[in-house]
Amino acid sequence: MGTTRTTSPAILLITLALAGSAARAEIKGDAIRIGVLTDMNGVFATAMGPGSVEAARMAAEEFGGKIKGKPIEILQADHQNKPDLAASLARKWFSDGVQAIADGGSSGAALAVQELVRGNGKIFLVSGAGANQLTDEACAPTSVQWTQDAYSTATAVVSGIMQTSKEPWFFITGDYAFGHSIEATARDRIAALGGKVAGSVKAQLGTPDYSSFLLQAQSSGAKILAINVAGDNATAIKQAEEFGLADQGMKIVPMSFQNVDIEAVGLKATRGDLIVTSFFEDVSPAARKFSDAFYARRKAMPSQIQAGVYSAVRHYLQAVKDIDSDEGPVVMAKMRAMPVSDAYTTNGRIREDQRMVHDLYLVQVKTPEESRGPWDFVKLVATIPPDQAFRPLDRSKCSLVGK
Repeated sequence: MGTTRTTSPAILLITLALAGSAARAEIKGDAIRIGVLTDMNGVFATAMGPGSVEAARMAAEEFGGKIKGKPIEILQADHQNKPDLAASLARKWFSDGVQAIADGGSSGAALAVQELVRGNGKIFLVSGAGANQLTDEACAPTSVQWTQDAYSTATAVVSGIMQTSKEPWFFITGDYAFGHSIEATARDRIAALGGKVAGSVKAQLGTPDYSSFLLQAQSSGAKILAINVAGDNATAIKQAEEFGLADQGMKIVPMSFQNVDIEAVGLKATRGDLIVTSFFEDVSPAARKFSDAFYARRKAMPSQIQAGVYSAVRHYLQAVKDIDSDEGPVVMAKMRAMPVSDAYTTNGRIREDQRMVHDLYLVQVKTPEESRGPWDFVKLVATIPPDQAFRPLDRSKCSLVGK
């Protein structure tokens, strides 16, 4: 009902923006500059980092490296997961003529960059960050959250697990914005389904030893252990395996997990786990083609974040080409007017809360015996359509909804 209520004003705003820009449309910059701002060397670098830069380059190459004679330049910078550094780098880029920033990396850094674009109208294509605030109370009119978010991930994981188990949960949660969002959403869903949480503990990013946290989980009486430490998932899950928690009857549930995490941990420790993802290479022929091309460059399959960077940059460039403009609000109006259909998704669209909605996939990690070879990690359990995957608009705190 939320979508029906707000469709007409949204279409009107887009139409007016496009009509008003028709006479003055032009790409004003000497180049179309997109900066990939991410974690290049830290705990998130495998899922984002250099792979996100490569994905953006692949999108640019689909346009022949230029639009209307203007070269497409892909820049890169490492914010080291520091919000103040992310804001400083973004501010410098914008003053140097960068029209759009992609990826964004961790949620704290992305929220800092989003505050900048709220004021200057530049484009921010968020792929790495999953904090709910990005499309909720902190939403911005020229920023789009493209891939994952805490609401969709946590809701789907909890729903999938609690179909077969109502046992109490224990959370080991990363002490940062995304970790907090995941746990809060998961707790709400657990309560709604009649479950309970036996306890929770917070872990700093980069924690090398999870033994004290695992002992707390073990003594809590919980039977489901939620590993909610994106960036450190591989470390925590390996140590849970070493503790033999699964052998003692505790189900290990990774709350935010990607193919690169499975590669790091191995199928033996993750076999049977249910995971929510927005992308995997066998979801479509186009996804397989993109993934194989990415693998040829990086010797690794793309994470959902890296695939999202490709999709977001590609969609942005198509809008720039179609309207012959690099003016942020005008380009965003065109992006919202166009469906998103590519190797990442075939049925995406940007809602008025600046959430790009699309199918999500509940997948299960294969056993070593089921895997056909390297990177063949998961099998599809269910496709979750957009209207079931993402937070309903009538529950949104985004100031753009209904405007």
